[in-house]
Amino acid sequence: MFHYLKKLIQSKPEKMISYAQYIAEALYHHKHGYYMREDEKIGRKGDYITTSNISDIYGRAIAKWYKKLVQKYDLPASVCEIGAGNGRFAMAFLEEWHREHQLPLQYFIAEASPYHLKKQRDLLTNFPHVKQISNLEEIKPFKGMVFSNELFDALPVHVIERNNGQLYEIMVAAEHNELIEKKVPLENEQIHRFLKKNQLVLNENQRIEIPLEMERMLAGISNMMELGLVVTADYGYTTDEWMEPYRRNGSLRGYYDHKMFYNVLENPGEMDITSHVHFDALIREGEELGLHLLIKQRQDEFLLSIGLLMELEESYDPNPFSETSKRNRAIRSLILPDGMSGSFHIIIQQKNLHLLPEQLFPFNKKSNG
Repeated sequence: MFHYLKKLIQSKPEKMISYAQYIAEALYHHKHGYYMREDEKIGRKGDYITTSNISDIYGRAIAKWYKKLVQKYDLPASVCEIGAGNGRFAMAFLEEWHREHQLPLQYFIAEASPYHLKKQRDLLTNFPHVKQISNLEEIKPFKGMVFSNELFDALPVHVIERNNGQLYEIMVAAEHNELIEKKVPLENEQIHRFLKKNQLVLNENQRIEIPLEMERMLAGISNMMELGLVVTADYGYTTDEWMEPYRRNGSLRGYYDHKMFYNVLENPGEMDITSHVHFDALIREGEELGLHLLIKQRQDEFLLSIGLLMELEESYDPNPFSETSKRNRAIRSLILPDGMSGSFHIIIQQKNLHLLPEQLFPFNKKSNG
């Protein structure tokens, strides 16, 4: 991968590329990209873990919640999952959806990784109606729920920094046998517009990521969607949180073998690269595109709101290795504030619907039982 990147960089007149282009190549290059390689990426044998890989409880809870919304408000029984990874969320969702009270469901998966496409097909053999798509345009006009888990944090970002009162873009260059950073005065007008639109004023010596690809992804979702909900599960910061002094170095990180690396220029193509989502920008951009905010909640609070606590088995099982005990531990890990869910937020937007926030949680204990 390094030799490919070095050749790419040397082919440019400036002998450098943006961080956004570097991340796009390192993650999504058709041959060398991290997500395109034939290697396990998620779970104990991979480099990171997602909520849906802790247990099938997460996918089942979302399925039960959306099914009730479909039945109560006559919403379309159709789901598009963007970036479905190894397919475990889809598997749990579909199993729960078809468990009782059969209700026909359309399920689409938008996926770029050939490796993950194969993993999904292998896992979802009992659900032949699931359709994998490579472009959201294929299902336009879509009506239903668009769901993503850790999608936006994996999109390419530009990196900028403020020094001596001036804004610079951090670029990637190649010298000898390593990739290095180079600083150039910020000239990208799209970045300037992003900063102005979102009222982002960097402090001296502050570095931050600029998610222009996030805007394009939201535009693609809105363009293909005629009516429904967009449910986003991810980690990120508000504008005020970005300005906290201890976040002055930005959030760009790499993960390899469950270890975190601050230098994402090391081992390109072999590690996951991620950055925190600009929540306020995602919400603001969505509003401009007709995706209107319903709620933003911490994930543990959202799961409590949809009744996950009621899923805990009342019967005590002294055997810590029993299915009941393992299930209850998984539920607790999802709803405790200091668990994995405490770092995530759920953002729900609606298009051409007229739901109120409280209408997302109309389920009492009896209806969850």
